[in-house]
Amino acid sequence: MSARTLPLLFLNLGGEMLYILDQRLRAQSIPGEKARKVMNDIITTMFNKKFMEELFKPQELYSKKALRTVYDRLAHASIMRLNQASMDKLYDLMTMAFKYQVLLCPRPKDILLVTFNHLDAIKDFIQDSPTILNQVDETFRQLIDMYSCLSAGEFQLIRQTLLIFFQDMHIRVSIFLKDKVQNSNGRFVLPISGPVPWGTEVPGLIRMFNCNGDEVKRVEFTSGGNYVIPQREGSFDLYGDRVLKLGTNMYSASRPVETHMSGASKSLTSHTKENAAPNPLAKEELNFLARLMGGLEIKKPSGTEPGFRLNLFTTDEEEEHAALTRPEELSYKVINIQATQDQERNKELAQIMGEFEVTDQPRQSTSKGDDLLAMMDEL
Repeated sequence: MSARTLPLLFLNLGGEMLYILDQRLRAQSIPGEKARKVMNDIITTMFNKKFMEELFKPQELYSKKALRTVYDRLAHASIMRLNQASMDKLYDLMTMAFKYQVLLCPRPKDILLVTFNHLDAIKDFIQDSPTILNQVDETFRQLIDMYSCLSAGEFQLIRQTLLIFFQDMHIRVSIFLKDKVQNSNGRFVLPISGPVPWGTEVPGLIRMFNCNGDEVKRVEFTSGGNYVIPQREGSFDLYGDRVLKLGTNMYSASRPVETHMSGASKSLTSHTKENAAPNPLAKEELNFLARLMGGLEIKKPSGTEPGFRLNLFTTDEEEEHAALTRPEELSYKVINIQATQDQERNKELAQIMGEFEVTDQPRQSTSKGDDLLAMMDEL
């Protein structure tokens, strides 16, 4: 697995999270100033300098539950609150959207263009906040420095690492189902037509060469698809035309999205085994979360502005029903970490979580934990 996958995974999932939250804030008619504050607070936290320093350190990916813990905290970095079912749905939408984008990338290196599309959109959200814009631009430069020198083989390893991470996730999404790019079992339908990867040719011709490297024969064949050569390569610079549309916003207030548990997802044995068996990476995951969360400096609001709850479902009744019917193996409620014997570690985690609290308003579906382990239990 590639040790340079985590920044791309985190930033792309974060970009999808912001698209979805923006769509729901508009759909629920949240006042513009309050909605902008929510987006600014989350983006400011997401691109915190210390947090990004930890994120860009070469490291292996950990479980979905560990990363979900970080996104839960990011989503609540402002006055907005999400109940458990809405947070589950948000994470499902984020992961399935990015999984689809990874599958559709014409070439592995284009994952970087997808990331740039997400960051370009994030900059549009905060165009009136120059300080936050500088934070995002700094992350842009870090991405360019880290990934511009990687070979095609290294990008292929990153792509395979991402696909392994997503391979057991088959949540059906209404937009994908309506567009017929996802089957009823939650698996994606990949196109057999469209632009070929930059630097390649349209399939349909076989060339044969002799031992001297001279072409001696040509054979044409029917490719079975309608392929075209892209007019130009997307820009990998700080500013520019990415050409690739993957990673741009596919949501709108007039096009709501719903998720559905597919039969395949309900019976995933791999998830069940993950819950039943001790996780050999448990201690490392705890250290990973401690480092990332330690880098997140979330400032407490003044308390003068009231919080509000955002519902990703059409009604509260649908949200309650989703919470009751969600398969246990997809609930992300427990991370099996045994750290009770290490009192010093518990003190450190308690201190980290103390700095991580963002508001005095409790989430409606859970009670606050005193330390990281208790908070993980709430998930």
